[in-house]
Amino acid sequence: MKLNAILVEDEETSRKILRNYLSKYCPNINVLGEAANIEEALVLIRNNDLDVVFLDVEMPYGNAFDLLEKVGDINFETIFVTAYNHYAIDALNAHASYYLMKPISIDELIKAVDYVTEIRTKEEALQDQVLVPKTNKVNGKITIPQQDGFEVIHTSDILFCKADDNYTEIYLNTNRKKLVSKTLKYIEESLKDANFARVHKSYLVNVDEVVKYVKGKGGSVVLSNGKEIMVSASKKSELLSYFK
Repeated sequence: MKLNAILVEDEETSRKILRNYLSKYCPNINVLGEAANIEEALVLIRNNDLDVVFLDVEMPYGNAFDLLEKVGDINFETIFVTAYNHYAIDALNAHASYYLMKPISIDELIKAVDYVTEIRTKEEALQDQVLVPKTNKVNGKITIPQQDGFEVIHTSDILFCKADDNYTEIYLNTNRKKLVSKTLKYIEESLKDANFARVHKSYLVNVDEVVKYVKGKGGSVVLSNGKEIMVSASKKSELLSYFK
């Protein structure tokens, strides 16, 4: 699993050592940038989607805890890298994932990265489960994952879903479209308890929104918004079974 990271350290030599160690011993770390002070670090944090920040404690015009306080809502893991062990309690209180002492031990660095990788992997696995309908079918909802959480959508608001390689475009009856990083097959499985029919290898339609069927080898369906979608011959019987 690749982890996006930044290095926050005021000493250039220390940054270079850490950068080289990560490159050689922790290839899953993708360093997006480096900062020598709090203000530079804030810019990097606000402009990047980060998994982990390697953070020195003492910096000019403030320290690591001042930085974290300015960030506010922290959605990344923090690995403290410092020559001072008396900050350990403060680091724990700041929910640090790991506390590395200088000079950096390669073994400890690898342990720190492995630990953070495990945390992020578990979080990602949890996110992979959010595109599943609620167990209470009366609710009729699914959740669409987003960078900052997820959006709850009523299945009745979905007109159709269209495959886009490993992504799926979800079209809503509010003239909105959602792009989800899941395959159409995954979405189909998530909506299996609702009235959705796979009418084509690239399309999944809400049967409740079908207002017309046009005859043909496979034919086509017209949805409530006027959208016409071709039906594969192999999917025709399955679709028509909804209307018997």
